[in-house]
Amino acid sequence: MTSGERPDIDVLRDIEQRVLWLAVRMVDHANRRADGEVKVGGHQASCASMVSIMTALWFAHIGGEDKVAVKPHASPLYHAIKYLTGELDRSYLTTLRRLGGLQAYPSRTKDPDVADFSTGSVGLGAVAPLFSAVTRRYLDTHFGARESARFIATVGDAELDEGNVWEAIADPVTQGLGNVTLVVDLNRQSLDRIVPGIQAVRLEQFFEDAGWHVVEAKYGKRLQKAFAEAGGGALRTHIDAMSNEAYQALFALQGDALRGKFLEGAGAELVAVAADLDDDSLAALVFNLGGHDLELLVDSFRECDAVDDRPSVVFAYTIKGWSLPMAGDPLNHAALLTPEQIDRLRSELGLTEETEWDRFDPETAPGRLCRSVGSEINNLPPAPRPALDVPAQVVRFPTTAPLSTQEAFGRVLTRLADVEALRERLVTTSPDVSISTNLGGFINKSGVFAPERRDDHGGAERLLKWAPGPSGRHIELGISEMNLFLLLGQLGLAHEHHGEMLVPIGTVYDPFVLRGLDAFIYSLYNAARFIVAGTPSGVTLAPEGGAHQSTITASVGMELPGVCFCEPAYATEVDWLLCDGVSRLSAPDGESLYLRLSTRPIDQGPFAAALERVGEDALRADVLAGAYRLREPESHEAAGVVIATSGAMAPEAVAAAADLHDEGIAASVVMITSADRLYRGWQRPLRSVVAAGRGASAASHLDRVVPADERGWPVVTVHDAASHALAWLGSALGTRQVPLGVDRFGESGTIADLHRVTGISADHIVNAALVAMDA
Repeated sequence: MTSGERPDIDVLRDIEQRVLWLAVRMVDHANRRADGEVKVGGHQASCASMVSIMTALWFAHIGGEDKVAVKPHASPLYHAIKYLTGELDRSYLTTLRRLGGLQAYPSRTKDPDVADFSTGSVGLGAVAPLFSAVTRRYLDTHFGARESARFIATVGDAELDEGNVWEAIADPVTQGLGNVTLVVDLNRQSLDRIVPGIQAVRLEQFFEDAGWHVVEAKYGKRLQKAFAEAGGGALRTHIDAMSNEAYQALFALQGDALRGKFLEGAGAELVAVAADLDDDSLAALVFNLGGHDLELLVDSFRECDAVDDRPSVVFAYTIKGWSLPMAGDPLNHAALLTPEQIDRLRSELGLTEETEWDRFDPETAPGRLCRSVGSEINNLPPAPRPALDVPAQVVRFPTTAPLSTQEAFGRVLTRLADVEALRERLVTTSPDVSISTNLGGFINKSGVFAPERRDDHGGAERLLKWAPGPSGRHIELGISEMNLFLLLGQLGLAHEHHGEMLVPIGTVYDPFVLRGLDAFIYSLYNAARFIVAGTPSGVTLAPEGGAHQSTITASVGMELPGVCFCEPAYATEVDWLLCDGVSRLSAPDGESLYLRLSTRPIDQGPFAAALERVGEDALRADVLAGAYRLREPESHEAAGVVIATSGAMAPEAVAAAADLHDEGIAASVVMITSADRLYRGWQRPLRSVVAAGRGASAASHLDRVVPADERGWPVVTVHDAASHALAWLGSALGTRQVPLGVDRFGESGTIADLHRVTGISADHIVNAALVAMDA
C-alpha cells in the first residue's frame, strides 16, 4: 500500500480479528499437546495487546525494504501474518515451541519466516533496527543510495526499563535517523505488576530530551469525538487523572459496577455525560484506546514518516488481553483461554474446527490485501556472500625486537586497508578506546565516519587525524560496550539486510567484553559475522589493577557458538589469524572471530626459530588449526613434560622448559593459538563416534601437536586467564595435568609480581612439572 493511499478500515478489522485468532489458537494448540514435562507457555494476552499495532504496520504501512523487530511475546502474531500473506506454510501453525517448528520468540536463524531481527532478550531487539539504520546510512554514503527503507521496532513499555535502550538512544551515532520508528505497546502491565502511571510521562520526556519526535496514540477516535462534545472536557480530565491501577480495575467490571467505579470522584458534568450512555456504550467509550484504533495508528505511523530529520517514537496505549476474556487482568501475562473460551471465540468469528486454520478466500477483500502485501514484503533468501580475495599475510614482522600482539594487530589492520578486496568493505568501530587499542593507524589512513563533514579544529601536527566526514571508515561510539556489539552485529548483517557485505572489526578492553556480553550473544544468535579484538587482557596488564585485568573472557570466548576464539602470542600469528578470520567472514560455513590480545611486548625469537624449523606453510596451517610446537625437547629418551600455553605467557613457558632441560628433564612447549579450534577439533570426531554408538575416534590436530612419543608425558598448562580454560587438555591426551591460571581477582603491581602471586610464573611452571612427574 502506498503511503498516500487510505486503507479500508473494515478490511483491516477483518484481518486483525483473523490474525488474533490464529495467534491465540497457535498458543492454545501448543499447550493442549504439551507432554507435561515443562510448561509450554505462550502469551495470548500480549498478542491481543499488539494485534492492532501489527495489523496497521503490516497491512497499511510497511514495504519490502523495511526492517521490523517484533516484540518477543507477539511472535505468534507475526507468524500468523506471514501465514496469511503466503510466506509461511500452514503446517507450521501447529509447531509453535516444538523442535524444528516455530520458536517461542522471533529468530532469524531458527524460524522459517524471520529475516530481519531476532528478539527475545528484551531491550536488544528494541534497538537493533536503530543500529541497522546506522549501517544503512553508512552503506548509502559509501556505496551509493539504495531504495528507501524504514527501520521499525515494536516493544513493550516494560521493555524500556532495560538500560541498553537508553545507551543506544543517547549515542550521537544514532542521531538524525529519520527512517527509524519505535512503537511502544503501552499496556501499563509488566510481568508482575501494573506499571505506575508516571512512567509513561517520564518515558516520553526521555525521548524528547534525546531529540526524538514523539507521537502519542492514547485515545481512539470515539473518545476523541466525545472529548469535543458537550462535557468532553470533564470526561478527558477524569480519564487523564485516573491512575493506571484504577483504570485497569475497570476491566473486571460490567454494567452498574463498572459505571460506579468509573464515576468515583466524578463531577456533575461527567455524571450527566455518562447518564446519556447505556452500559455497553459507556464501556466501549472508556476502553477506546488509541493503540486499538487502526485508523489512528496508520495516521500516527504516517506522521512519523513526515519527520525525516530525527527518529520517531509512537506511544500506543493498549489493553493487555484486548477483546479476550482476560483483558486487563493484572495476572494475564501467561494466562490461557480455556477450551470453552476457545470454542466460543471460534464460533463468534464464524469459523469451525474444519476452517479454523484457513487463509482468507483469495477473492475476498481481505484475501486480496493479504496477497498484495505478501507479494511486496515476504522474504526472499539472500544471495551467498561474495568470496573475498584475502592474502594469507600482509606484514613481514622483524624478529629482532619485542612486539605485543596489540601492536601487531594495529599494523596488520592498517595494511589490510590497502587490500583491493577489502578497501571499500573494511569498517572499524570502538567505544571510545580507539587510540588505546591501536586503531590509530587505520583511522589516520581511512578517517572517521560522519554523515556530514565536521571540523574538529585539530592542527596538522596532531598525531591522530580526527576529522569526521562521509568518506571515513571508522565509527566512533560513546562508552557503551552494549552499543559496540549491537553495531558490530548489524554491520555484520549488512549483506543479508542491505545487499552489501562489510568487514566489521571492533575493539574493546578485554575485561569489558563481559559488560557487552548480552549484546555479543545476541549478535551471534542473529548469525552476524564480525571481528572483535579484546585488548589488553589478563593480569599481564599489571599496573592497571584488578578492574582492568580480564580472567574469564577466554572461557567465554571458547564457549560461545558462532565465534572462533583465538589468543595469539607472536606478531605473525596475529597476521595469519586476522587474515584468515577476515576470509572466513565470507565463507558459506564462516563465523565471527574474537581475538584476545595483550600489550606485553615479547621476544619474537622463539617463533622465528619454529618458523625456520618447520617452514612457513606448515607452521601457518598449525597456527590456524589451533596449536603448534614452539619448542622441541632435546630428546625423547628421558622422562619429560609437555608445557602448553597461550598468548602472553609464551616467555614463561619457554623459560620454564629451559630450566627443566638444565635439570635433565625433557620439555616440549605447545603454543595454543586457539583453544577453541583445538577443542572443537578434538571433540568433533568423538561426537561422531558417540552419535554412531560405535567405532574409534579419528585423529585430531591435538594428536599431531602432541605426538605418540610424548603421549605418556604429564601436561602443565599455563594461561593468563582462569585455569579451567585449558584444563581439559590432560583428559584429551589421557595423561596427568596440572592447570595453572588466574583464579582470583588481580591487583596492581609489576608483571613479575602478578605472575608470582597468581601462580603462573616460570618457577611455578617448573614446580608444577616436577609435581606432575612425581604423581
